[in-house]
Amino acid sequence: MNFFRKKLKPNAHEDNRFYKGLTEILGFKPKSLPLYRKAFTHSSVKQINKEGKPLNYERLEFLGDAIIGTVIAEYLFIKAPLEDEGYLTQMRSKIVSRKHLNNVGKNLNLIQFVKSTVKESRFGENIHGNVFEALTGAIFIDKGFIVCSNFLHQKLIGPYIDLNALEQQISSYKSLLIEWCQKEKKEFKFDIYEDSGNDDIRHYSVKLFIDGKQVAKGRDTSKKKAEEKTAQRGYYALQNKIT
Repeated sequence: MNFFRKKLKPNAHEDNRFYKGLTEILGFKPKSLPLYRKAFTHSSVKQINKEGKPLNYERLEFLGDAIIGTVIAEYLFIKAPLEDEGYLTQMRSKIVSRKHLNNVGKNLNLIQFVKSTVKESRFGENIHGNVFEALTGAIFIDKGFIVCSNFLHQKLIGPYIDLNALEQQISSYKSLLIEWCQKEKKEFKFDIYEDSGNDDIRHYSVKLFIDGKQVAKGRDTSKKKAEEKTAQRGYYALQNKIT
């Protein structure tokens, strides 16, 4: 089934299916269905409101990101009363990381509601986290902070957050490698170049050199992701020396 529909005006059957599916995920009945539809409308649809302004999920995504950060900060403040600001900041960054939120959005199958004129195969992993943030923003507007906070505790904090496991999780392999190289006085270089090949989407390749020797190579759809993937491979190649 193709969930990325080009039809712009949902009929009664689609409204009913959307309402039922959304209610199952939310755990409560939404009041403003158009608001939630907006939370799943991609900019490629190019819808506009009566004032001629874009009608898509990007503003709700911005709001949802802030709400998630606030709820997680409150959770950590209460859960870890003896930890300092550095610990709380680091743990919040891990919890609200793009990879983490992508997993939550994917497991909730939020992509089934997305309206877009772009083929599903052309979307990256971030679509899952983006719509989860947009949905959070819509809940905040529709139901207020308490209901939104409860939703995040049920769908994000409860099922996915284990502070002990997160403490052991490496948030940035690139930062870890750079820190190790500086400590050991080793020269390092991330050589980045465009490498799209036959792909429709632009790709970048990165080679990691340490003291002039190539130790790892990675490829992804953005420079940042390609660097992190390469750094991760470099970390495992040098793990015995680093640890």
